[in-house]
Amino acid sequence: MLITRTDELKKICAVLARRPYVAVDTEFVGENSYWPRLCLIQVAHGDQAAAIDPLDKDLDMGPLFELMAAREVVKVFHSGSQDLAIFFRLMRRMPAPVFDTQVAAMACGLGDSISYANLVAALVGVDIRKKMQVTNWAHRPLTRAQLDYSLGDVSHLCDAYEVLAAKLKSLARESWIEEEMNRLTDETRIETDPSESWRRINIRGADRRTLAVLREVAAWRERCAISLNIPRNRVARDETLIDVSFRKPRAAADLEKARGFSSVPGNGVAATEILAAIERGLAAPVTDAPRPHARIELTDGLQAQVSLLQTLLRVRAEEHGIAQRLIATRLDLEALVDAPEGEHRLLAGWRRDLFGEDALKLLRGELAITGDAAGTRIVATRPVAARPARPRAS
Repeated sequence: MLITRTDELKKICAVLARRPYVAVDTEFVGENSYWPRLCLIQVAHGDQAAAIDPLDKDLDMGPLFELMAAREVVKVFHSGSQDLAIFFRLMRRMPAPVFDTQVAAMACGLGDSISYANLVAALVGVDIRKKMQVTNWAHRPLTRAQLDYSLGDVSHLCDAYEVLAAKLKSLARESWIEEEMNRLTDETRIETDPSESWRRINIRGADRRTLAVLREVAAWRERCAISLNIPRNRVARDETLIDVSFRKPRAAADLEKARGFSSVPGNGVAATEILAAIERGLAAPVTDAPRPHARIELTDGLQAQVSLLQTLLRVRAEEHGIAQRLIATRLDLEALVDAPEGEHRLLAGWRRDLFGEDALKLLRGELAITGDAAGTRIVATRPVAARPARPRAS
């Protein structure tokens, strides 16, 4: 059941390469490292299923990587973002084509971000016990119970995929999933650029010079975390970077007063590196410095329009049997209200056909929302005159 030899891996991959799809799952641990440590890979199609041990140093993973890249075989994951990121790092390319059953379930009206256990229960009628969910997959040898659990997961994924694929075909929504999978496998979402890592830090009230310093110290932290393969917050917490970005210390004695600096690993060497990063941020031309995070501030009137769009979203989602979250988030709606003439994902592809066009009509007054005991309805109305420029909240 556990593949540890290259000849065994070649054999199972050769069989699976002749199948139209292969279900894939991984087990990993990541709480103590920057990169998740891949501990087990499960693949299956029909009665062919195998668990692959990537921790075996004598195992050549090449045959599996070839299978993951084979364009004629669909790779099926459930909530596969982390799995895809792991494969991308190992292969330096994204598995393709892929199918994510969690995304497909939303397109089939099975709720927002349904869990794997609930998906299998709903579509296959199998109760999956998640008692091994927090097991230590890095420990060897693996037990028979661990292997049974891991292979059961991926085998049921095959059944769920076939049900969802048939449902999407009957609803003529296959192109929707293809569009979503193109977004999911966009390699730019996976690549780590240390100079952009400052964006994940929640800093408020910062001017551009402060953000320039934050960009440099956050990039230092990211590079350090990658080189040591430890979580970024174990190098320095966000609060420490925010503190030094606002205070901009120029000497080690001042830096040592920073919040949480005492817990920075090797803080003697780190102090020199952080001070150098601060100097780079201070020396950067202000025209090249980051701009503060753009925040959409809407007047009460525009917030009311967002509420109308939320009602329209609920109605259209119920009509088409699709999860609201797959169509739009509240941030999407706020962005559309703030600048309806701009570029939005709601105004492209299937989202525009399903919701975006009607959303624009509602904002222009060409649609209205009404309701009675029978429910909420969207009705056409006569176009209204162009609205004057909208005031922004201060």
